[in-house]
Amino acid sequence: MNMVISGLKKYTNNITAIVTMSDYGEAPTKSREALEMLPLNDIKGSIVALSDREDLMNKLMNLNFKDYRLKDLNFGDIYLLAMSELYDNLSGAIQKSTEVLNITGSVLPVTLDEITICAELADGTTVEKRSQIPEMVTKKVEAINRVYISPSNCKPAPGVLEAINEAEAIVIGPGSLYTNVLPNLLVKNVAKAIKESKAIKLYVSNIMTEPGQTDNYTLSDHIKAIHSHLGKGVIDCCLADTSDLIPEYVRKYNQEGAEVVELDTSKVTSQGVKLIKRDISKIHSGFIRHDSNKVAKIIMELICNELKFKDMQNDTEYLLIESVLKSQKKYLTKQTKNNNKQKNIVKKATKKVKGKEKEKRRSKFATKYKDRVQSIQNTDAQIKENRRIAEEIAKMETKLDKKNKVKSKAKNK
Repeated sequence: MNMVISGLKKYTNNITAIVTMSDYGEAPTKSREALEMLPLNDIKGSIVALSDREDLMNKLMNLNFKDYRLKDLNFGDIYLLAMSELYDNLSGAIQKSTEVLNITGSVLPVTLDEITICAELADGTTVEKRSQIPEMVTKKVEAINRVYISPSNCKPAPGVLEAINEAEAIVIGPGSLYTNVLPNLLVKNVAKAIKESKAIKLYVSNIMTEPGQTDNYTLSDHIKAIHSHLGKGVIDCCLADTSDLIPEYVRKYNQEGAEVVELDTSKVTSQGVKLIKRDISKIHSGFIRHDSNKVAKIIMELICNELKFKDMQNDTEYLLIESVLKSQKKYLTKQTKNNNKQKNIVKKATKKVKGKEKEKRRSKFATKYKDRVQSIQNTDAQIKENRRIAEEIAKMETKLDKKNKVKSKAKNK
């Protein structure tokens, strides 16, 4: 989600990030224990993504003090605790933080209740710690049947349902299907509000499967899982990647049990979901990632098309978005050229490495003593063939001996 909002902030400040209040069953940090705080990592992550200076805000929000008076306390936790005391509650504190920190858009906790994400496997086993879900799936070789949150009746935080009702576009994902995407939607009345909304409802598909969660899942399997948990009407469109991924990077994921998500188009559309296929990936630090600029551009184009459909081309909002889209298209064209250059460099480097491997096989020794090596290989082959013939003759002789013994016994009788 942070990838999506990081790209969208270039177009508009009317962004609301709705995030989970969960530590996913992990042990609380020393800072959380000392300050008696709810899990705020996802909140802090979205604040960082909406900041104009993501790198600096990331360092600040995740700073753990080393001074003995504040040792192991986290700046982000202390800041949000201070804001909570100023504005009486955490929800208000987070909303006001967007003004104080001068970030684009706003962040809302999906609920003020601390939730635990649990999973039920196909054999009935229940797992109550997020980190143990992939481990148990792999250990038992059982797929996830469903996920649920505890407590199951937690209420949405103030402003969540209103933000959904007022939205022109609702973006779901990308992220871990069972432990990031679905838990937010399982909070009471959230899925209902999305279904009733007239906004564009877009699901951004994962590029790769996730070991221990979505092993062997096609795109339609991801959508089917969302429908089975929430019913239909939560997704109108699905954005999926069709870029030419470099095999060398894909192989890294394959070694860890992940695969490229297969786009089974007919099965997706049969579920009532429109499929939008685009090049939306990039290579970042050796990993395959969604390109935030490309994803944001597609979302804003969908909104513009919707405004056109409503005959709102002269609306101020439409004109502003259209203006930013034009400038972003130029930037993305340059970026695409750079990405293609990078891909070509990797391909050429790969060919060179393969070529060198072939050259190594044709060493000076092999060239100089080519005839001699070939002679030795031929001799070895002949020896193997002679042994095979000798073994066959020995077998035949054994069979003949047995037959002769049986005959002699019959004569004696």
